Amino acid sequence: MASARQLHLGAFMRPTTIHTAAWRYPGAYPDANFNFRHLKAFAQKLERGKFDAFFMADHLAVLNMPIEALKRSHTVTSFDPPTLLPALAAVTEHIGLIATGSTTFEQPYHLARRFASLDHLSEGRAGWNIVTTSNPDAALNFGLDDHVGHDERYRRAREFYDVVTGLWDSFADDAIVRDMETGIYFDPAKMHVLNHKGPYYSVRGPLNVARPIQGWPVIVQAGASEAGKQLAAETAEVIFGAGGSLADGQRFYADVKGRMARLGRDRDHLKILPGAFVVVGETAAEARAKRLKLDSLVHYDSAIAALSIALGHDASAFDPDAPLPEVPPSNASKSAQDRVIQVARRDNLTVRQLAQRLGGYAGLAFVGTPQTIADGMEEWLMTEACDGFNVMFPYLPEGLDDFVDKVVPELQRRGLFRLDYEGRTLRENLGLPRPSNRFFTETSHPQAAG
Repeated sequence: MASARQLHLGAFMRPTTIHTAAWRYPGAYPDANFNFRHLKAFAQKLERGKFDAFFMADHLAVLNMPIEALKRSHTVTSFDPPTLLPALAAVTEHIGLIATGSTTFEQPYHLARRFASLDHLSEGRAGWNIVTTSNPDAALNFGLDDHVGHDERYRRAREFYDVVTGLWDSFADDAIVRDMETGIYFDPAKMHVLNHKGPYYSVRGPLNVARPIQGWPVIVQAGASEAGKQLAAETAEVIFGAGGSLADGQRFYADVKGRMARLGRDRDHLKILPGAFVVVGETAAEARAKRLKLDSLVHYDSAIAALSIALGHDASAFDPDAPLPEVPPSNASKSAQDRVIQVARRDNLTVRQLAQRLGGYAGLAFVGTPQTIADGMEEWLMTEACDGFNVMFPYLPEGLDDFVDKVVPELQRRGLFRLDYEGRTLRENLGLPRPSNRFFTETSHPQAAG
């Protein structure tokens, strides 16, 4: 019997996995992130596992780390998401396709057009992950000498969101009539010219793409800073949060859902999916051995670089065998810096120990048998610490296969996860409403009907 609360599962593909040493693990595909044949197989396997979405995180620069660490990173080359996801749309039918789009270095019109097109090409499966981009080196690729300040990035993001969603509402759902008898292709009364003029953007519109099948692609956000939580409460429909302890998850869940209530939003219209690193074994000991083997493949050069990125501060000069010193605020991700400092203080770690943990993956992890992993996920779901998880696989393809073939059936047996997709669109599968058009009142959605 199905539980009243059901898990939602995204797959965090970065474009394959977050772990630094994943490409070195025995049996892993070293070229997984830049081989379309592999990526197609991964997406199709996830769809067989009834995953809600394939999520591709993106970077607009190579990671800002020393070359000794960068040369060990499998993320140095990857596909452009707006190029890859339409290709995956053609070889899948149900799984959502979510990609990062930066509000700091993109233009609203370009982004609105790109994601509206993806929504049509995929027949209603697109999602936009709003990010403000914390990598300072990205600024250097867009004609800027300095990165845009943290708070200003979020102010720009809020206006960017308003412009993009306004552009998606440029046409009423039934504006495209294609009347062959009269020769009328669309009804001009059902086209809205945005004429947006704000502090950061001036965009006339309308968008030259029909309204997306979902109304709007699903709005996804990551990040846990105060500004990020407020933006999520106002705009997001899915949050890919950072996973800490169960208590951390419960506090974050209550905080963001409480903000939604104060804003008059239905709390069920936002799904909180913390990142969860999952290692599956036939026994708990086997799973731990897999994790230890994987972490042992992380070189210290990579570990200290990962710590520097998370802190937004060069950690290479720190005494590796001393506690983490006071770290000044940075212009990078404040929530990432705060999490790392909290872990160091809580677990009394030296710089070396913290770097080694972070060089692999230091966040929420379920390492065990299918049964114990399902136990942990069920506890998070039932105690309102999450609505599901954004699953990170330790290595590919084995880690993905283990989850789909062993953990998913256990979750289904417990009535916690779907046996089949609820609908054709990402919104239907996530249980999210289709947004009404802010400029037109309609009673039917012919484009959504397929």
